[in-house]
Amino acid sequence: MIHTLLIANRGEIALRVIRTCRALGVRSIAIFTELDRQAPHVREADDALHVTSYLDIEAVVTAAREGGADAIHPGYGFLSERAGFARAVEAAGLILVGPSADVMDQMGRKDAAREIAIAAGVPVVPQGDDASYPVLVKAAAGGGGKGMRIVRSADAHADAVAAAKREAQAAFGDDTMLVEKYVEHGRHIEVQVLADAHGNVVHLYERDCSTQRRHQKVLEEAPAPTISEEQRKLVTDAAVALAAHVGYQNAGTVEFLLDTEPAPGDSGVYFLEMNTRLQVEHPVTELAVQVRGRPVDLVELQLRVAAGEELPFTQDDVALSAHAIEARVYAEDPFHGFLPQAGRAVLVRWPPRARVDAALESGQEVSTAYDPMLGKVIVHGPDREAARRALVAALDDTAILGLTTNVGFLRILAAGDEFRDATIDTAWLDHAEVTEPDAALARVYAAWTSVAVLTMTSGDPHPFSPDGFRTGADPAAVLVELDRPVRVDRGAGRVDDGERVWQVEEHLAADHTVVLTVDGSRCRAVANVTAHAVEVVLHGHRHVFERPDVFADHGPAAGDGSISAPMPGTVLDVRVEPGQPVAEGDVLGTMEAMKMELSLTAPFAGTVTAVDASAGEQVALGARLFLVEGPEVE
Repeated sequence: MIHTLLIANRGEIALRVIRTCRALGVRSIAIFTELDRQAPHVREADDALHVTSYLDIEAVVTAAREGGADAIHPGYGFLSERAGFARAVEAAGLILVGPSADVMDQMGRKDAAREIAIAAGVPVVPQGDDASYPVLVKAAAGGGGKGMRIVRSADAHADAVAAAKREAQAAFGDDTMLVEKYVEHGRHIEVQVLADAHGNVVHLYERDCSTQRRHQKVLEEAPAPTISEEQRKLVTDAAVALAAHVGYQNAGTVEFLLDTEPAPGDSGVYFLEMNTRLQVEHPVTELAVQVRGRPVDLVELQLRVAAGEELPFTQDDVALSAHAIEARVYAEDPFHGFLPQAGRAVLVRWPPRARVDAALESGQEVSTAYDPMLGKVIVHGPDREAARRALVAALDDTAILGLTTNVGFLRILAAGDEFRDATIDTAWLDHAEVTEPDAALARVYAAWTSVAVLTMTSGDPHPFSPDGFRTGADPAAVLVELDRPVRVDRGAGRVDDGERVWQVEEHLAADHTVVLTVDGSRCRAVANVTAHAVEVVLHGHRHVFERPDVFADHGPAAGDGSISAPMPGTVLDVRVEPGQPVAEGDVLGTMEAMKMELSLTAPFAGTVTAVDASAGEQVALGARLFLVEGPEVE
């Protein structure tokens, strides 16, 4: 058995591995960069060692040897699919919890894996000259949606490939590209496989990860809700055959694309790639599958296989026992282009009625230096509808204040007809119009909570109380200045926002939780009142109501031609100079944050009058980068 394990990762996956280590009595060692010195995974591990970077192979292997580790678990991302890392681990006399470097070379690269799939008799997506537009350009060396672009015409091909190459180089250190047919209406199906060193290969059924945005998974579930038994047998048999063909060992995932509109005579099932590591979405398999009537711990099985043990079960012992769904929580603004967000998570509430794999806690700073995923909310039930309803309830119970996230967006998806009916394909989120929740009801909560704070006396303990003066009076009506004046009459149970009058009954206002019945409907929200703003999270969505500053010197607003940084990040390139004429939509420059690249374009035809950005510069959210002025109107 492995006695000491170094976890070459951070965040929620590091905590996930530590949890299994504790259950098995295995000593855990975390690694951390300076930015993560106070991170939860560092605190929870039995020991922790500093490294310069999670991508520094030499530093990670050295830390493992100095810490007395027998083995290294790479998690996912970072070095998890780098054959060079696997070789360095092997050369150091350590165990990598994953496949060998040779197998990683074969299956970790999409181009090599494709050829192996063909040799194993697995159907593949048409590629290169066999694929007509639209095509998908994607990184051969990685995944996670990075280094990937849809190209719909020859005119857009060169720019798309160049952008994908830059992302791939930054994320994986390799800018090799694949070009293949893009299936407009497909479902993403993947099969969890496990293989040991004794020739045993099993599958733990499939997952459906079709709810994606920009090729990044958002909701995942097991089992897949729309495939037939024939299709299930096709993908699971193919996944096992592929793993056996290459002598795979440990946990892996074989991904397939299911074309919902296949050509006559075509099965519509295509091999995409094999992920030679544990997947982000592995919890849905753990909750949906049982072995001999008992739950599965995939990390435990990884450790046992890595230690040379034989799989303790056969395929006949594996059965589906429930339906499970996972929602990925990201620091991003889903209603404004899914732009990455950064800042301090003032208050974090994870749902008590769900499994939560997360490393975000109250008071934590979220940086753009790493992937924007903050955690995962996972539920299960006896059937899909029960699991879906449980997910909606869990997202209602999730609140992150101080930082914009996608929780409200996830709640809308989970509660929507399309997800309920399992009609979402991999392209749906790229063209669907998901409307941001209206702020009217949240404004009622913000105003009511503000008055609750205002009427607290200075000696009253209250989680909403801001610093500063409070009055002990309980006036009949109070005018609250939010984004608009709102009149609150607590005695009469009325809130007037200028457009309508709401009838309100208070049930609870404690520990930042506010439970009100508003116009006959009872809801629970989480709120935080400060001197300058009131934040309310209602149904997972964060609403911020800034208070007007009567003492501020409000200068003239920037004109429409001002192009500001939509996220904190790094300017990659600047393509214009002052005095240069531009057409509407021309790219002025590009920037990057959290390994996502964004083009900054001219809002209208005109002349560039200011360039405030330079390549390589770190810029803050909202910083002006370019100014374009239109032609003068006489």
